[in-house]
Amino acid sequence: MASGSGPVSALWTEVNRCGQNGDFSRALKAVNKILHENKDDVTALCCKIVCLIQNGGFKEALNVINTHSKSLTSDMIGFEKAYCEYRLNRLEHALKTLQGIPEQTDKLKELYGQVLYRLERYDECLAVYKDLIRNSQDDYEEERKTNLSAVLAAQSAWENTSPEDLGLPESSYELCYNAACCLIGQGQLSHAMQKLQKAEELCRKSLAEDSDVTEEDIEAELAIIHSQMAYVMQLQGRTEDALQLYNQVIKLKPSDVGLLAVTANNIITINKDQNVFDSKKKVKLTSAEGVEHKLAKKQLQAIEINKALLAMYTNQADQCKKLLASLQAQSPGHPRPVLIQVAQLCREKQHSKAIELLQRFSDQHPESASGIKLTMAQLYLTQGHVTKACDILKSIEEFQNKPGMVSALVTMYTNEEDIDSAIDVFTQAIQYYQSEQPGSAIHLSLVREAANYKLKHGRKKEATSDLEQLWKRNTNDVHTLAQLISAYSLVDQDKAKALSKHLPSPDTMSFNVDVDELENSHGATYIRKKAAKVVGESQPKEQGPQDVKKKKKKKKGKLPKNYDPKSTPDPERWLPMRERSYYRGKKKGKKKEQVGRGTQGATSGGSAELDASKSASSPPTSPQPGAGTGTSSTVPPRQQKPAAAGAARKKAPQKKKKGGKGGW
Repeated sequence: MASGSGPVSALWTEVNRCGQNGDFSRALKAVNKILHENKDDVTALCCKIVCLIQNGGFKEALNVINTHSKSLTSDMIGFEKAYCEYRLNRLEHALKTLQGIPEQTDKLKELYGQVLYRLERYDECLAVYKDLIRNSQDDYEEERKTNLSAVLAAQSAWENTSPEDLGLPESSYELCYNAACCLIGQGQLSHAMQKLQKAEELCRKSLAEDSDVTEEDIEAELAIIHSQMAYVMQLQGRTEDALQLYNQVIKLKPSDVGLLAVTANNIITINKDQNVFDSKKKVKLTSAEGVEHKLAKKQLQAIEINKALLAMYTNQADQCKKLLASLQAQSPGHPRPVLIQVAQLCREKQHSKAIELLQRFSDQHPESASGIKLTMAQLYLTQGHVTKACDILKSIEEFQNKPGMVSALVTMYTNEEDIDSAIDVFTQAIQYYQSEQPGSAIHLSLVREAANYKLKHGRKKEATSDLEQLWKRNTNDVHTLAQLISAYSLVDQDKAKALSKHLPSPDTMSFNVDVDELENSHGATYIRKKAAKVVGESQPKEQGPQDVKKKKKKKKGKLPKNYDPKSTPDPERWLPMRERSYYRGKKKGKKKEQVGRGTQGATSGGSAELDASKSASSPPTSPQPGAGTGTSSTVPPRQQKPAAAGAARKKAPQKKKKGGKGGW
């Protein structure tokens, strides 16, 4: 008997009633009273586990299962145990538990597919959902198709594979949204945007039918669709529209922390090194609790990489290094953390360390060496080491004979005036395509460019083999034949004469061209003017002697008055005086004393009118009695030089000088 609660049968009746009403808290209290009477009651233990799961107590339910593992076998409680482990994000344990259950029911397969999806084992997950849809008939078929479409979208987005077309309908907005995600992974952005717009319409229509759903609830449900629309706009280059839509989603503050983290991360990628204050606020949303369980590994990796970039842009070197070390520990072969670390070293002017780091990473991870070596070549170019950059580029086997790589190497070798190395690059690429793709468009274009390059740099003898190869493939190519004859004319004139016989005759080369129309066309540099027609007279009049205009005689130029035809003119007469060889400069005369020089209010110290020592009539004065004595001595008067006898002194007229800005 249970103390104070009646018999056990009454408690079971209460458990049954509360379970049917969904009141699992009261049901749990009744079950605990039953277990107080009999702690090993298996049925009561199972009911307690179910009540705890319904109330969200997954950890407590798992503790009960582990405590009574002897009495609660996997056949009896295996699904509940795996579900608790799944909700506690112990995915590997959940997978092991599910695989240990001998009988696989539909609900076990459903949970098994969810666990595989979270573990990103999409191929196995796809097989599970296909089997469920094929072998089950209940009311959950649309939910299973939605999950199946989510698996296809994940394969397209994270594994870069083209998923198979299973003919899934787009009857709900979830199915339509997943189809749009699938198209985004394939790069079909325009079609994806159309699918997202259709999903938005279906979502509004389905939610509007429920009278209890408010407009705010509809906008919250549409947040994930709008965020995906903004992502498509961002990929299309419409960053302003994307940013506006992202901010609308952020303002709604959706409950999905994964959606908030992805939206904030995409805003940070648009801001880049600008608007850093806004990026710092948004980066907090990417670090919310539970984000790591909502997103795929590649999404989390992208967020961490953007955090490191933001730390680099904000000059937080220690934080940047810490984030990069964590990324490298998680994904040792990923090249992006290494490239960010190299960028940080370059910002610190440590280019040699950056190159050493790139070289070490390319040696350890040859599968990612191509992109790393391109960065190394770029660093060498920025330092002016063009030859080293060429050596690095030539070592990339993946791009070695690509037309773009050939063009880059030839340009750099030409800049270094190493024509032989540039021709070797052409030769190696031509030999490769000669063996792999003979006669292809790339092969012939490389031969053409090699021939033109050799002709441009005077290697006509070497160019003849390339030109012969081109001409033999197309004997009607007159341009190539002319180039070949021109090249042989300096190397082998007999060969040039023999080839000239293949040139077409002038008759066959003549074209029906209207010369007058060609000369009067817009592209002609000279247009021949037509004679004006005489109005009213059909025949021109004969010109008489009086009609002939007299030619004007040219007037002789005037000569200067002092012109002497016998004297030789100065050959430097056209040069300015200062630039002539015999110019010695002006003679320095006495500086004339001028009033108004110096600071405002000051008088010239050499003024004759104020110098009492210059007046002959003023005798020297003695100091007055009682006057104070000073430390400075008197300056002796400066005597003027006497003028020459009989010479009249005239004051030369001075030019009036313009006063400077702010002067007297």
